[in-house]
Amino acid sequence: MDRQAKAVVCREWGQPVQVETITVEGPKRDEITIKIAACGVCHSDLSATTGKIPYPPPLVLGHEAAGVVVEVGEGVTAFKEGDHVVSTFISMCGKCSQCVRGRPVLCENARKAMFNLPDGTVRTKGADGEPLNVFGACGVMAEFATMHVDNCVKVDETVPMQNAALVSCAVMTGVGAVFNTAKLEPGSRAAVFGIGGVGLNAIQGCVTAGAEMIVAVDSNPTKLAMAKEFGATHTVNINEVEDAAKAIKKMTGGVDYAFECVGAGPVVEQAYKSLGRGGTAVVVGVADPKDKTSLTTLTLPADERTLKGSWLGSARPQHDFPRILGLYKAGKLKLDELVTRTYPIEEAAQAFEDMVAGKNARGVIVFD
Repeated sequence: MDRQAKAVVCREWGQPVQVETITVEGPKRDEITIKIAACGVCHSDLSATTGKIPYPPPLVLGHEAAGVVVEVGEGVTAFKEGDHVVSTFISMCGKCSQCVRGRPVLCENARKAMFNLPDGTVRTKGADGEPLNVFGACGVMAEFATMHVDNCVKVDETVPMQNAALVSCAVMTGVGAVFNTAKLEPGSRAAVFGIGGVGLNAIQGCVTAGAEMIVAVDSNPTKLAMAKEFGATHTVNINEVEDAAKAIKKMTGGVDYAFECVGAGPVVEQAYKSLGRGGTAVVVGVADPKDKTSLTTLTLPADERTLKGSWLGSARPQHDFPRILGLYKAGKLKLDELVTRTYPIEEAAQAFEDMVAGKNARGVIVFD
């Protein structure tokens, strides 16, 4: 059945987001409709409004959400009405060489569902009846969303929705970069560049993995204070030092792992330069497509350093999302503390402004 829903929409790059009433169509084969309970406000959503992530408007924003299944389409057996689920913007065909080797984030067919569903269409229409694209096959910054089953993961119903939502992007990206991409070893020294929602979770991942030293790097004193609360042992304010990499090396002797959570070439360079011999730098942030990174090539073989990327924490969503929530329930990850402020959908524009101003660890839009 079709449902009316308030949704946060980008109508034009460079303009503030709008809250509109849209139509969400019911599910087709292998799809489900979800009543969204909570949706995190992510920098990637912001990047879609500026064109840094070039999804074409009009676009229903949102990719980090949790909700309850209210309708299932033909052929759906893995979900039923009443199930609690979180979204994932990783579309995976399950058949390509990357999927079958356990790397669904690198699915060779994923580009077919960047701003629509895997079949190339959408279930969202504006008041004028025209189709609306959806962020990452999700479009979950709305009261309802119809998605393919491969973009949904069933989760424990005892986990608060606003906490569960964060696992689908910020938590998975940060923690996964540590566990899945870097495979950080206990007793290691680490540095995290950029203390937003992802950076805080990279710090949490380092703590859980047993890092001995964790250096948080940012320009915002409030965020550096948050980093200490989430387990950072040291901080570096880039406004107070001439060279962050040199400051980190003086402090640590060179870190074993560096995580770049900003998405900027110069920051990647600093992360790489902060490494000790044999160290690994992991690029987590989403940079502008035209951005470049420079490094001294000789250091790759001479110091046996590694520079690698991490997309959504190298996630296997069906496996990793429940595992992360298990760590939360066991008291090994902070999720309650990540939610700095909640907003009704009518205050979506304010939520974006607060994110840009660096006021929140994570702002979350909550629905009735």
